[in-house]
Amino acid sequence: MDTLQTIVLALIQGITEFLPISSSGHLILPAQLLGWTDQGLAFDVAVHIGTLAAVIAYFWKDLFAIARDWLGSLAGKGSTFNSRLGWYLIFATLPAVVFGLVLKTMGLDEAMRTVAVISGTTLIFGALLGWADVKGKRIQPLEQVTFKQAMLIGFAQALALIPGTSRSGITMTAALMMGFTRDAAARFSFLLSIPVIVGAGSLLMLDLVKSTVPVDWGTLMVGAVVSAISAWICVYYFLAFINRIGLMPFVIYRMILGGVLLGFVFF
Repeated sequence: MDTLQTIVLALIQGITEFLPISSSGHLILPAQLLGWTDQGLAFDVAVHIGTLAAVIAYFWKDLFAIARDWLGSLAGKGSTFNSRLGWYLIFATLPAVVFGLVLKTMGLDEAMRTVAVISGTTLIFGALLGWADVKGKRIQPLEQVTFKQAMLIGFAQALALIPGTSRSGITMTAALMMGFTRDAAARFSFLLSIPVIVGAGSLLMLDLVKSTVPVDWGTLMVGAVVSAISAWICVYYFLAFINRIGLMPFVIYRMILGGVLLGFVFF
């Protein structure tokens, strides 16, 4: 990839990883509009590392408190909100792990990466996000999350393995349907993304180690840095303005994006 292609794709990954607008829906556009080839396995690893670094950097205080109290609960020091949250994040990740393994074993993970599937899921789950944002009570803070609610959000996250669904979009949709505030829904969604990105990045890394394709380390460095910076900025401003602007702008955007992708299917 040339420098422009590297920066554009890294920006797309960094921005869309945490916004409820479907990263797969955007990553397919350059190929459709500009004829760009697939960015390759090594680049996927680099941008995963970048987005992971961004979310960890933003939530490092929360993650430190969760890890400290979770380890304390293992040592018999009692239960706190942070220790419970640690357990909830672990268990809520399992549905995506199981569903991902099933799809990979059946060979459906790549088979579903079509414009038709992505356009449909972008529209359907975008509309569902809008409904949840309008109808949700938006009264429950993150501190009141229960194990049952965490698992329901975790099962919703598993649906994001279907391209075009949007991991952040479907998890926030589930949280809003259960009455969470927008801020609480977004924060739980972002925290839940960390073990998923770690897992996905680790699998990609294993595939990369087995691969014999030469690696352009300069391109990977640029991709990782650009995706990290753009992802951090995205998380910062999304959480800063989510309660003011709501999710409807993202819903409208998804409708437009889904319509454009649908045009590629029929025309």
